[in-house]
Amino acid sequence: MRSLLRLSGDTAQPLYQQLEDQLAALIESGGVPAGTTLPAERQLAESLGVSRATVQRAYRSLSHRKLVSAQGRLGFIVRSDGPRIHPGMDRLKGFTEEMRELGRVPSSDILEQRVVCDRSIASIFGLPSTAQFLKLVRVRRGDGVPMSRETAWYNLAAAPALATADLSRSVYACLGELCGVPLTHCDQTIEATLPLPQEAAIFDFSEPVACLLIKRRSYSADDRMIEYVEGLFRGDAYTYRLKLTV
Repeated sequence: MRSLLRLSGDTAQPLYQQLEDQLAALIESGGVPAGTTLPAERQLAESLGVSRATVQRAYRSLSHRKLVSAQGRLGFIVRSDGPRIHPGMDRLKGFTEEMRELGRVPSSDILEQRVVCDRSIASIFGLPSTAQFLKLVRVRRGDGVPMSRETAWYNLAAAPALATADLSRSVYACLGELCGVPLTHCDQTIEATLPLPQEAAIFDFSEPVACLLIKRRSYSADDRMIEYVEGLFRGDAYTYRLKLTV
């Protein structure tokens, strides 16, 4: 990013204003896409030869213009006024594969992983109330930025090995390689919603931002339901793309 910025002391325009205007132009043109984390204040200040206060003031102004949002220790992330992430929905794929296709490094924080019996979830699967499921709650990240909070349930009668599997990697890969039940198709819905306070905290939103709630029922080749997942995706970075044909 340093190579894209040119600040000059031979003009009446303050340095912070030059920096703000140039960053805003990069964001609005797509040169710095949505979801990108801006350089740390100290790092950018040193590379540009300006004070840290200059960078802080520029970043604050960009935040007031809603071009970036604060991400706590991660710094500032480009918001929705810049081009968004446009994952396709032409086939069933997991978050890990989706991020890699977009050129991002996927990672996950596992918040909960346990075997449960849940009457309401069992009814979704069409199974007895005593059926056991693996409940998995994760924060999914792309390049270290929290992109979604996902709660999923997996049918352990169909994939018992999942109960003790290492789920720090792709669950879809585990289902296919370890359990022998690769997912082949799904039913999916997308709706707009506001995050709960604990979800807004995960995304480090200073104010509520509309998000996308994706609910998916995934099946194996024999039409056996293997997964039910509810994923909340940040609305300031995601726009899903559909390709329709006549």
